[in-house]
Amino acid sequence: MSDNLNDPSSTSAESSRDASSFGAEVYLLSTAGIAAIAGFLYGYDTGIISGALLQISNEFNLSHNVQEMVTSAILVGAVVGALGSGKLAGIVGRRYTIMAVAVIFVAGVLCCGFSVSAFWLGMSRLLLGAAVGGASQIVPVYIAELAPPEKRGRLVTYFNISIGVGILAAGLVGAFLQDVWSWRTMIMVAAIPAAILAVGMIKLPESPRWLVGQKRIKDARRALGLVRESNREVMSELRSIEKTRKASSKAQRAGWSEVRKPWVRPALVAGLGVAAFTQLSGIEMMIYYTPTFLSDAGFSHTAALYSALGVAVIYLVMTILGKLIVDHVGRRKLALIMMPPAALSLFGLGAVWLSGMDGPSTSWLIVGFLFAFMVFNAGGIQVIGWLMGSELYPVAIREKATSLHAATLWGSNLILTGTALSMVHLLTIGGAMWFYALLNVLGFLFILFLVPETKGKSLEQIEADLQEGNFTPLQKKRHAASGN
Repeated sequence: MSDNLNDPSSTSAESSRDASSFGAEVYLLSTAGIAAIAGFLYGYDTGIISGALLQISNEFNLSHNVQEMVTSAILVGAVVGALGSGKLAGIVGRRYTIMAVAVIFVAGVLCCGFSVSAFWLGMSRLLLGAAVGGASQIVPVYIAELAPPEKRGRLVTYFNISIGVGILAAGLVGAFLQDVWSWRTMIMVAAIPAAILAVGMIKLPESPRWLVGQKRIKDARRALGLVRESNREVMSELRSIEKTRKASSKAQRAGWSEVRKPWVRPALVAGLGVAAFTQLSGIEMMIYYTPTFLSDAGFSHTAALYSALGVAVIYLVMTILGKLIVDHVGRRKLALIMMPPAALSLFGLGAVWLSGMDGPSTSWLIVGFLFAFMVFNAGGIQVIGWLMGSELYPVAIREKATSLHAATLWGSNLILTGTALSMVHLLTIGGAMWFYALLNVLGFLFILFLVPETKGKSLEQIEADLQEGNFTPLQKKRHAASGN
C-alpha cells in the first residue's frame, strides 16, 4: 500500500542520517562506479575477439566467412538482449536486472572458454551478447534515475569511460599476452569483473523512480535519502516523481501501443537518431578495422597494432574529458561542436588515399587524420549516445524506449561493422572514408534540428517539455514565435 509523501516519517530521518553518515556524494559516486563495471565488460568482451581471433582461427581452422560470423554473433545477441532487458527491468527493477546481466556475463565468457567448436563458440558469444546488450540498456537508465539533474551527465558517462577502459584492456591483452595466455584465458578472465559486479550490486539502492511506480514510497524515500544531501531535496523530488508517475500510469498500462502515440514521437525520433549516428559516424569501424586499414596503407603489423592501441587510448581519454564537461557545456552543444571537425578529419583521411599519397613518407598524415577523428568523435557524439538514451524518454515508455535505443545502437553497429570491408571493396578506402564523413554531416544536421538540450533538467522537466510540445529546437522556435 502506498504511503503519503506529505506525511514525514521516521524513514525520512533515517534516510537523512544515512546520507550524512556515508556522504551522499561519495555514495552516489560509488553506486555509479560499481554499476559502470558493466561498461568495462561491454568494452572488453566486444574488443577481445580481435586479439583472440588469430588463435581461434588456427585452432578451429576457420574460413574468412566463419570468422566474421563468430565475431558478429555478439552484436546479434546484443540486439536481442537490449530488447529483452527493458521488460525485465520493468518487472523486477533496475538493480536485479543488472545482477541478472552480470550472471549472464559470467556464464557467457565461461561458455566461450570451454567451446569445443566454432559453432559452440558462436552460440556462446550470442549469449554473451545478450549480456552486453542488456547492460547497455539498463545501466545508463539506473544511474540516470538515481542522479540529480546537475550531475546526471557526468555520472552516466562513467558507463562510457568503463567501455573505453574495457576496450583498452582488451587491446593490451591482445597485443602483449598473445604468447602468455591462450584465447580461452583471454576471454574467461572477464568472469572476474562480472562476478564483482553481481556481488557489488547486492547492497546498492533500487531506482527510486521504479520504486514509486511500484507504490513503494517508503523504499523510494530511503533510496533517495542515500544519494541526496537533504530531506527537502528528497521530498521535493519524490513529489515530482509521483506526480509524473500518476499522470503516466494509464499510458504505462497501454503497453507498446503507447510507443506509437504522436506525443512521444519527438523523443523517439531524437533518441533513436542519436543512437544510430553514434555508430554510423564510424567509431566502431575504426576500433575494429584500424589494423586492416593501416596494413593496406603499407604499415608494418607492429605499427598498425600500436596505432590501434593509440585509437583505444584516445577513446578513453576523450570519454573522460567529455564526462568532465558534458554537464557544463551541454549534450547537444558538445555534439554540435565536435561533429564538424570529425567529418573534416574523415574527408582529409579519404583525400590522402584517393590522391595516392598513402605511401611511407605520408604515414604520419594518415595517423594524424585517424587520431583527429577519434578525438572529435569520441569526445562528442560518443559521450552523449548512451546518456541521452537515459534522459529523453518519458516514464510511460521508458523501459520499452530504452530497449529500442540500445537495440538501435547495436543494430547500427552490426550494419556498420558487417558492411565496412564491403564498402572499402566497393568504394576504395578513400571513398569509404568520404561516405562515413557524409554520415557525420547528416548526424550534425539531425542533432541541430531535432535533438533538444537536456542539460540541467530533471527527467520530469524533460517529460513536461515533451507533453507541452516544446521539446525539439524546431518546436521551441515555433513556441517563441507564437509568444507562448
